[in-house]
Amino acid sequence: MKFFRHRLKKPTKRQVMRFLLNSIIILLGNGIAAAATAFFIEPMGFSMGGTSGLGIYVRNLLGAGIDGSMRKWVVNLVVYGANIILFIIGVIALGRKFAAGTLAGTILYPGFMSLYNLLDELYADRHGGLSFAHTLGDPMLCCVIGGLLFGFGIAIVVRVGASTGGTDIPPLIFQKYFGTPVSMSLWLLDGAIIALEFTVPNFAESVGIQSVIYGVLITLIAALVIGKVSPIGMRRTQVKIISEHYLEIRDMILNKISRGVTVLYGQTGYLKQDCHMLLTIISHRQLVALKAEVEKIDPRAFMTISVVSEVRGLGFHSDGVDFLMPQEKEETVPPVADREDAHEKD
Repeated sequence: MKFFRHRLKKPTKRQVMRFLLNSIIILLGNGIAAAATAFFIEPMGFSMGGTSGLGIYVRNLLGAGIDGSMRKWVVNLVVYGANIILFIIGVIALGRKFAAGTLAGTILYPGFMSLYNLLDELYADRHGGLSFAHTLGDPMLCCVIGGLLFGFGIAIVVRVGASTGGTDIPPLIFQKYFGTPVSMSLWLLDGAIIALEFTVPNFAESVGIQSVIYGVLITLIAALVIGKVSPIGMRRTQVKIISEHYLEIRDMILNKISRGVTVLYGQTGYLKQDCHMLLTIISHRQLVALKAEVEKIDPRAFMTISVVSEVRGLGFHSDGVDFLMPQEKEETVPPVADREDAHEKD
């Protein structure tokens, strides 16, 4: 017991708040993704990837062999079963650390789907047996809304570093053992699940090519939303500045902008003159202020501005960085070429 008391540390208030916030986001993301499937995609019979698409395929494969009320729950049962099986395989192949980030999605997503199916049944009882999607009366509208909501739900879960489980797991295994890119494996797997619909007996009458086309469109919309939403809040602006007044600009970035800066040594391409380049990462809202301050110091300064996907490191995620500025010496550090010459003379 003394050993565990020694090893276990009480979490800080910030760690507790971050854990609670991430838990809420994971809960919300799975809820939104499940709502997209249960309210807009599954009732319209659209094909899709993932374990939900596998459940829709099984439902279509059984066809007339199941009654109307049971048809709504076949998809849920398949999602539950597939998620649990894939989760067990993932734990065996990827280890316990993988399990911690995937268990929530494995349980929450099908759980939300079951709840939403029940709510949709209650809605249909009050609207002449029509589900919420059928009351909208527009398959394309359901396709677009379903794809947007599904992609947004998945994106915010991915944003906090969690996983929704299901068919996310095989691509991670392929990456670990065969080096296959996750995105490529995921696309191939989702495409294969959608293509399974062509094996349903009497495909043209029971499923229809339009359902497969809608499924491809849903997958494309969801992928686009995931690519746009998941990096939100992580993108930052990278600025490179070349100027003879680099020391003044450096002090300005540290003191006025309150961001870190790195001094890089280089050489001009044409005249082969030694120069100094400042590299800094700032938030988007600080860019205007930085450009204005650089303009004041050196109107001839050369600047390049680009967007980076993510920045991690001590100090950057805080509102500002406090620097204890050292006393500047009159002599500056010589460029690389000068230092090499000095070594040769010695």
